[in-house]
Amino acid sequence: MLKVENLDLYYGAAQILKKVSVEAKTGEVTCVLGRNGVGKTSLLRAIVGQRPIAGGSIVLDGKDISRLPTVDRAALGIGFVPQGREVFPLLTVKENLETGFARLPSKEKYVPEEVFQLFPVLNSMLKRRGGDLSGGQQQQLAIGRALTTRPRLLVLDEPTEGIQPSIIKDIGRAIAYLRDRGDMAIVLVEQYFEFARELADSFILMERGEVVAKGDKSGLDGDEVRRLMAI
Repeated sequence: MLKVENLDLYYGAAQILKKVSVEAKTGEVTCVLGRNGVGKTSLLRAIVGQRPIAGGSIVLDGKDISRLPTVDRAALGIGFVPQGREVFPLLTVKENLETGFARLPSKEKYVPEEVFQLFPVLNSMLKRRGGDLSGGQQQQLAIGRALTTRPRLLVLDEPTEGIQPSIIKDIGRAIAYLRDRGDMAIVLVEQYFEFARELADSFILMERGEVVAKGDKSGLDGDEVRRLMAI
């Protein structure tokens, strides 16, 4: 589904990503691990088109999207759940979900029922403003909004950050369900190692803008990952 090769990215004169490569397959979760400041969020923003790249390629389902604007990538099936959730605080939950309609054809401009099956609390809060929700509820809303776009590739940036344990479990179950459905590739950036290890089929570990380890779940050395994430 997704193939990123030799990605270089700069902020001004500072190189943030150095020849980063990652793949995401349909029906699997690819987890990007690393401590704060190593370039994980920059990688995701490059994939979704929010940061221009200086070199390398981003290919989605055989199509090179490296130079496409964000809206066109969304139309091709990329759904994004950003770090910090970024819900619209003055819009209702219903209106926040409906912002996902922007690139959909008329016949698909409705919220899929599975959004409410995965996160029942949203259905009971449709008229409440996004800014009035708790952090965990906002995270569920951000994921629901991304699912409303009918993504084929779902990109999540630290969905457990600042979230209470009960909602972390709900989010984990939702990601596992979407993976097992078998028609979506998922890229997950995560700091919570146990959460990532439970969900990941494959992983890359980043340090100082570079990939220092990668492999499938069976090759994940928990002690080594914890050491690198704690530096």
